[in-house]
Amino acid sequence: MSVTTLYGLSNCDSCKKARSWLADHGIVHHFHDFKKEGLSPERLDHWLASHDWESLINRRGTTWRRLAERDKADLNASKARKLMLANTSLIKRPVLEVGAAILIGFDSAQYDVAFEGAD
Repeated sequence: MSVTTLYGLSNCDSCKKARSWLADHGIVHHFHDFKKEGLSPERLDHWLASHDWESLINRRGTTWRRLAERDKADLNASKARKLMLANTSLIKRPVLEVGAAILIGFDSAQYDVAFEGAD
């Protein structure tokens, strides 16, 4: 079985919920904290290959609100990628890699489907 990796921030409520869900279901996983471990351009590109950049941008957080208006204006895939690499807390969290699947955000129903039969 492939390694399950959860990407996010240790103090993020959604990440805490995802980590609890994984623990409650006995899912062995690696937690990758953006603040401590960073994020490689290759990993972000891997996510962007299967998800639209707009689904990866967290427009509800304080990092987005604190961005300069010039950074938010005329946002496109290239500009969004640069912003996410420079400000990893702009990425919607958590990002879960399980096998070939990449799940964005925490949704227990999605996790149930992704790990069906794993219990």
